[in-house]
Amino acid sequence: MAMTFCSLASGSSGNCHLISDGKEHLLVDAGLSGKQIESRLKDIGMNPKDLTGILVSHEHRDHILGVGILSRRYNLPVYANEGTWKGMADKVGKVKEEHICFFDQTRDFKIGKLTVSPFSISHDAKDPVGFCFQGSNAKISIATDLGHIDEEILNKVGNSDLVVLESNHDVEMLKIGQYPYALKRRVLSDVGHLSNDAAGDAIVDLVKRNVKAILLAHLSKENNFPELAMITVKNILQSNEMIIGRDIEVSLAERNRVSMIYQY
Repeated sequence: MAMTFCSLASGSSGNCHLISDGKEHLLVDAGLSGKQIESRLKDIGMNPKDLTGILVSHEHRDHILGVGILSRRYNLPVYANEGTWKGMADKVGKVKEEHICFFDQTRDFKIGKLTVSPFSISHDAKDPVGFCFQGSNAKISIATDLGHIDEEILNKVGNSDLVVLESNHDVEMLKIGQYPYALKRRVLSDVGHLSNDAAGDAIVDLVKRNVKAILLAHLSKENNFPELAMITVKNILQSNEMIIGRDIEVSLAERNRVSMIYQY
């Protein structure tokens, strides 16, 4: 059965993605209110009662806001590593003991027939991770909220049909923008967020690792524009003799709108 992916929201106002193999229907993060997530699921024809779990990448509010209410309302297990759980436990309200599912990001685990491969990322959270999901015929990876990408991450997400990749900010917009100096330093640091240029450079490497499609995600409202993210990536690819549509597909996840449904 085909794997599907849909971004329900992607940005500092909230992050939530849906991964499904037709039997397991998993949310990766739930950083909107429970009501908003339910509404967006219904917009794509998904009954929230059919959800089978929530995976959490890290404990920041824009990734966990709806975790507790959805777990309680639909009896959903919550998958997180111990560091993330310790960082979020007092923020999500009571979750049944049997619904707290710890994973070790150095080991793959199964949810139904889906293989989940977590991997460590560099971000200013307790123990943040990205995820690869492997079905019988497809692989989908999520790498957002990271200050930089190294060879280990590139190799981990290689051979994906789709990589959801952060393209958070334009460096010059950030530098001259209204963020306080400390916040600018944080975003630009190795535990901050990936710039458009860094995303473009990463995509060059991912083309070489047989990645078929990229979804640019977690774009900043204040320090980026969708058109700027796309043209930056396009120019970097062209400078490396790579062409969007021939060597790789590239699209955008909007901050406050459900994406198209990707099916593999």
